[in-house]
Amino acid sequence: MNILITGGTGLIGRRLCADLLRQGHQLTVLSRQPGEVVRRCGAGVKAIDSLDAYTPDCVFDAVINLAGEPIIGARWTDARKARLRESRIFLTECLVQKMREARVKPAVLLSGSAIGFYGDSGDERIDETRAAGGDFGAQLCVDWEAAALSAARDGIRVVLLRTGVVLDTEGGALTKMLLPFRLGLGGKIGNGQQWMSWIHYQDYVGLISVLLQDQRISGSVNMVAPGAVTNTEFTQALAAQLHRPALLTTPAWALKLAMGEMAMLLTGGQHVLPARAQRAGFQFRYPKIQGALADLLSAR
Repeated sequence: MNILITGGTGLIGRRLCADLLRQGHQLTVLSRQPGEVVRRCGAGVKAIDSLDAYTPDCVFDAVINLAGEPIIGARWTDARKARLRESRIFLTECLVQKMREARVKPAVLLSGSAIGFYGDSGDERIDETRAAGGDFGAQLCVDWEAAALSAARDGIRVVLLRTGVVLDTEGGALTKMLLPFRLGLGGKIGNGQQWMSWIHYQDYVGLISVLLQDQRISGSVNMVAPGAVTNTEFTQALAAQLHRPALLTTPAWALKLAMGEMAMLLTGGQHVLPARAQRAGFQFRYPKIQGALADLLSAR
């Protein structure tokens, strides 16, 4: 397949490019730093620096849209929220318009979203039929998904990638946790009862391959492993893998003071089930957190 990828130089994008190249696909990556694409994504990957390069004569069999400014970073001021929306919604709208104008339209669009779509949902077990939450993160995902779904009006199959915490030692949430946990300074957040829905990066890229090929699947797909854990359970599993204690607690009030509204990403959570992936027959290599952490950390 000839595939266009936005956000290909990010953590997930780099892993995905490597996997797709091994399968023999042809890749084009949209990046604001086109000179970095080959180094980060692999030899043979074509780089474009603007959607203007996606002309009506370009032929892509599939588009994978992973672009978006990191959700965790600076405080969520009005200006920051506007940048988060623009980097996701506006870019997706422009991408769909380019697909619409193409003489040969892609067969499928896989477009990023997040399990933040569901908001902080306590102990409820959630599948893809659950309605959206009402906070900023949820509304961001709702509007992001709506921009992608507009491509379906042109006969393009659209899959919405509602992504949980992707575990990888090359970046992301796990990497940020490793130093304090190795120093014995790790611990739970708040009461530790908030749910964490996660996925090993190998399962993520494996599921992407299924979604590219399986024409029966459209709409939302929860990109998480079946073994969601509470924050306390994750803390204990990570500490055990590193052979360190995890006795500390980060108070929820301290996070809210430091991070403002954004703290809800750490103090809240969702118990998300990969219902559609499992119905499609996808076999997770790492369904449990202990096995995922052992694979990622045992050789490090």
